[in-house]
Amino acid sequence: MSKKPSTSSVLEDIPIINATASESQLAATLILAKAAARAAAENKAQDLILLDISRQTSIFDYFLIGTGTSRRQLHAISDEIDHALEALGEKRMSTSGYDESRWIVLDYGGLIVHLFDEETRAFYDLEGLWADSPPVDLTDALKNTGAAVLRTE
Repeated sequence: MSKKPSTSSVLEDIPIINATASESQLAATLILAKAAARAAAENKAQDLILLDISRQTSIFDYFLIGTGTSRRQLHAISDEIDHALEALGEKRMSTSGYDESRWIVLDYGGLIVHLFDEETRAFYDLEGLWADSPPVDLTDALKNTGAAVLRTE
């Protein structure tokens, strides 16, 4: 009969996830999120809010939510966010809703950008759905843009 390996020897073979690695990934995603928020603000997105959803799901770290007033504006915001993040070396993984332009979703892995028209944003109420997620202060990122930032307090 072969002897079963001890629990301690089995555990030694399992890599331990470095907490600082996940913290640095979160910090890198936050930089991208703030750059996306700035690009949205510079294209007149309204009621911007950045939610830290990293404690509610392991799939994403941040949701950036903003409103546009027309199809053309939503396209411009989406395109400029894409250009800004591409300049930082980040590639968009997928896009949804671009043609319909009522709710455009840009997936950058840890960052998901939701761009809505007013009616669709009110209907889906992502801020309410993710109410347990703390908002991230965008004051510095949006300085001198004249952006309307959604206050959740």
